Amino acid sequence: GPVKPRKSLMVGVAGVGGLFLGCLLVLGRAALHRGVENPDVIERMGLPVYAGIPFSKAQLSLEASFHKKGRATNRRSVDTTLLAMKNPADPAIEAIRSLRTSLHFAMLEANDNRLVITGPSPGIGKSFISINLGAVCAQGGQRVLVVDADLRKGHVHDAFGGRSDGGLSNLLAGQAQFHDVVRPTEQEGLSYVARGSAPPNPAELLMSQRFAEFLAQASEHYDLVLIDTPPILAVTDAAIISKQCGTTLMVARFQMNPVKELQVATRRLETAGVELKGAI
Repeated sequence: GPVKPRKSLMVGVAGVGGLFLGCLLVLGRAALHRGVENPDVIERMGLPVYAGIPFSKAQLSLEASFHKKGRATNRRSVDTTLLAMKNPADPAIEAIRSLRTSLHFAMLEANDNRLVITGPSPGIGKSFISINLGAVCAQGGQRVLVVDADLRKGHVHDAFGGRSDGGLSNLLAGQAQFHDVVRPTEQEGLSYVARGSAPPNPAELLMSQRFAEFLAQASEHYDLVLIDTPPILAVTDAAIISKQCGTTLMVARFQMNPVKELQVATRRLETAGVELKGAI
């Protein structure tokens, strides 16, 4: 018989080597991605998790189509990328419906009908949850207003195929009135306020009396006011807004936000006198 190769030895070495490299790859990925992977980790911090929203490939397709049409039409006649309207049976929307049910308990002791959606870092899905939660609540018969309070980089208007100008910052600067900035959507019962023109002093505008008056008007005209804020660890805007609202929820993204980051974000809100109700 052949002297070389010794097949049993080669198979054994290859098997052990493959197992070793596989373990090394898993440990390496775990070292690089220290973000939360289990809701239990968040609940051990003392934050109840009201819902877990699965990643939606359908949303990626909608956004890709939106940007393609936007380049072709300068975004003047681009369709909505609101997943709750385009694909209401998507698993992510079903999970948001369960969040809608949980909201009753989250806002039970609140002194107003305002809900702030915030998070420690950008790109974790705050706006996605805000606009789709607003659409799901509107489908349930509520009058809902979604407010883009990220005056720097807010993009809620993109989801409705609208423009950013003529929004919240313009109202706070005294350039528009409440009914001038509120825009209807294709979904009955759902309206939104875009961020407006990017101002040089967003925090000062949000601390003004005009913002408090805007929130009071919004609460009077709508059953639920959803406010999408910038990341709490990047700027102070979220703390300023949450201080004037009865309920605040924090979004954490799978494998992206480490526990330490969530703890620092929670402490920053508590320092501002805001009681964080829970996490998504």
